[in-house]
Amino acid sequence: MSEAEYFAVDSHARAADAALMPPLPPQPKTLRETGLERQMVVELIAKAVLLGGKTHLSALNTRLRLSINVLREVLDFMVGEQMAEVAWRGESDIDVQYQLTGAGKQRAAVFMERCAYTGPAPVTLDAYRAMVARQSWRAQQPRLASDDLAAVLGDAHAGPGMLDMVGAALYSGRSLLLYGPSGSGKSTLARQLGQLLHGLVAIPYAIVAGHEIIQLYDASEHLPPAAQHLHHARQAMERRSTDIRWVLCQRPLVQAGAELDAGMLELRHDASSGCYQAPPQLRANNGMLLLDDLGRQRIGAPQLLTRLMQPLALGSDQLGLQGGLKLGVPFDSVLVLAGNLPPARLLDAALLRRIAYKVPVGPLPDTAYRALFRQQCRVLGVAFDEPVLGYLLQQLHGASGQPLLASTPRALLERINDFAGFAGCEARLTVAALEQAWYSMFAPCGLPAGQSDEQIA
Repeated sequence: MSEAEYFAVDSHARAADAALMPPLPPQPKTLRETGLERQMVVELIAKAVLLGGKTHLSALNTRLRLSINVLREVLDFMVGEQMAEVAWRGESDIDVQYQLTGAGKQRAAVFMERCAYTGPAPVTLDAYRAMVARQSWRAQQPRLASDDLAAVLGDAHAGPGMLDMVGAALYSGRSLLLYGPSGSGKSTLARQLGQLLHGLVAIPYAIVAGHEIIQLYDASEHLPPAAQHLHHARQAMERRSTDIRWVLCQRPLVQAGAELDAGMLELRHDASSGCYQAPPQLRANNGMLLLDDLGRQRIGAPQLLTRLMQPLALGSDQLGLQGGLKLGVPFDSVLVLAGNLPPARLLDAALLRRIAYKVPVGPLPDTAYRALFRQQCRVLGVAFDEPVLGYLLQQLHGASGQPLLASTPRALLERINDFAGFAGCEARLTVAALEQAWYSMFAPCGLPAGQSDEQIA
């Protein structure tokens, strides 16, 4: 079955096993079924054998992620063209090693100079577009329930109406802006929302467009299935032979912050490899794109939003190749923006209207702050003490006017651990330990009660 035939199959026919079966197409048995031109595969094989010398058929299968049948079909052509030859043959048909001829080495060197990529064979852009459409978060049913949101966030961000607003935004798959003071937990909240994009997706190692290769898979962003899904995924893959040019992953969460500039949103040609690196919005397809520190990027917030909002609305982005050719690629991610500057200072009314949901994230209510402090005690292994927490709220926060920000509990408890570790003792939540941590954080904002500048000096 070719790629085109596979993606033409009615999706309803696979709905029953979608939760367990990996969304991978079947393994191509012929070159035609890969969707690739023969010359592309010839070049990949030639470069791999040039680097490896005598190369076993199974090693090519591992490196290029193409089936033995496809490799043999192309290698037979290369032998006929006197580019390659059999260096050794064992007892079985697949127990064979190949090497390049003198002419083959010369041609492989030319291929390598033009493009040094020797990784897994790419998938076609058409196949990628079809897979992204099939796996879209907006196409999933059911997508999200209030219980899912509460289970991940708990009471940590339970400001008035907070769960309803972010839940509706995530359910819709439309853009979301989280704004509020530094330390209020916007970035943490956004990453937690990324955990709610359930389900597995297939990500290709690379895409081919014309004769150009775009590297897409990034192991730091395209994470393997979580433990609860791994067993089912392995079982499913054992039941059928799949196209291993695709990797089964969790829905990606791709984050970019103040380092982002306009050039990073375009395809980047890597001179050393001769291929292109995918920009963040392409790597985030079927997942979440989080743009943190809005307004502090190297591209202005209006320019950034103008660059992204129309492709997001259309579901398609235009990326440029060398020579001026434009390439249409999918844009299918939940766009989350986070910043501590007032939205009206960053964007005009027209741009603000294009952001579907605007959610303020400010100081926590007393009950939510208490719940978060208890949670962080469990996470960091510090025994909780209710009177000490009361002292924190009434004496330290109350006297200083420091707001109840979501970042404060963890920061205080980490410092308590730091001081205890340095002293060689067990970390304990006491008033003395809490004050020590507090004044290491907020010394510029005030001095411990009863102490003057002269006493400190």
